[in-house]
Amino acid sequence: MFIEQVMLKYNCVQIFIKETNMSDKSKGSSINTATASAADRGRIIIRTSIIGIVVNILLAGFKFVVGIISGSIAIMLDAVNNLSDALSSVITIIGTALAGKAPDKKHPLGYGRIEYMSAIVISIIVLYAGITSFQESVKAIINPEPADYSTVMLVIVAVAVIFKVALSQFFINTGKKVSSESLVASGTEARFDAIISVATLVAALIFILSGISLESWLAAIISLVLIKSGFEMLRDTVSQILGERISADTSQAVKKTILSVEGVEGAYDLLFSDYGPDRVLASVHIEIPDTYTADKIDVITRDITQKVYVEHHISIVSVGVYSINTKDSKVAAFRAEVSRIASLHNEVLQMHGFFVNFERKEIRFDLVMDFVPNRTAIFNQVLEEIKEKYPDYTVYANMDVSYSD
Repeated sequence: MFIEQVMLKYNCVQIFIKETNMSDKSKGSSINTATASAADRGRIIIRTSIIGIVVNILLAGFKFVVGIISGSIAIMLDAVNNLSDALSSVITIIGTALAGKAPDKKHPLGYGRIEYMSAIVISIIVLYAGITSFQESVKAIINPEPADYSTVMLVIVAVAVIFKVALSQFFINTGKKVSSESLVASGTEARFDAIISVATLVAALIFILSGISLESWLAAIISLVLIKSGFEMLRDTVSQILGERISADTSQAVKKTILSVEGVEGAYDLLFSDYGPDRVLASVHIEIPDTYTADKIDVITRDITQKVYVEHHISIVSVGVYSINTKDSKVAAFRAEVSRIASLHNEVLQMHGFFVNFERKEIRFDLVMDFVPNRTAIFNQVLEEIKEKYPDYTVYANMDVSYSD
């Protein structure tokens, strides 16, 4: 019976894995099909959690009845485990509801990160369940007790398999319908739970046919998997709170959209800030010809913010401007030589924002440096080499890092 208890504790992972595995890959999926708004996503999470609550309450009620009829305390404890899983679903619903609150004066960027905090609570619950289950499984290995694979127990596990398979298919179908990779992942996790249940049935049959008990060892393995899942959920959520690099697909697609705006010659320094799932702000620098007037620049920046939000549901909150020399042909030669000097250093990823003022004898540009410990020293070395090449000019340069691809 102990193996089933461990398995049921593991069930909480599949309901909530979508919260913490909302990785950059899933964010990038909105590039191709922005079929669900932030509100739609919240409704999907709440609806899925409610289904999880209903399923676990039904299983708990069924086990309570069977436990009372059979007099099995173990089955009654399994019912309590299902109720704890339902409680975790309630945490998800509360977290999603709070995260969906409208921005206010105190929190002008909204409450989206509350969802990450609720995911941390769930991760801790999963870790605790895995650790306690592993402790019990080790005790059972050291002090084995005769297994009691009754017909009632086998029926309960079989029913759990049926529910998990149905729940898994529902998650996968819904995830594909709304282009949500996180829901598809949840369905995959639920399907894995069903496989664990089947493994429990196999262990029971092996014992019945051969007398060899593998229950405690299988319970220990499941507990370790549960601990691993809880740790990964906690690690990924903390990483999201710290601020992760957005996916290359997303950043490149956003840059492509920005470059599609007439008049934009380059897009650089694209920086994303995550304030909750599907609540991403960004800033960017664009290169435009030095002949553009303020009213034309205003039109360009407004076009950029509108197109990026419509196509990617990302809010561009700041657009910086780099001016491109178009009035003097000598600029191309300067740019080519400065770029050549910078390219001699592998740590320099890109040069942009290049501008030369011949009257004031000034050279301005930005260098994007790789994430290496000595990037400041290399940056200063590049500047010295450029100053040696152009001793009559004052060199002004900014050191950027590669915030996005």
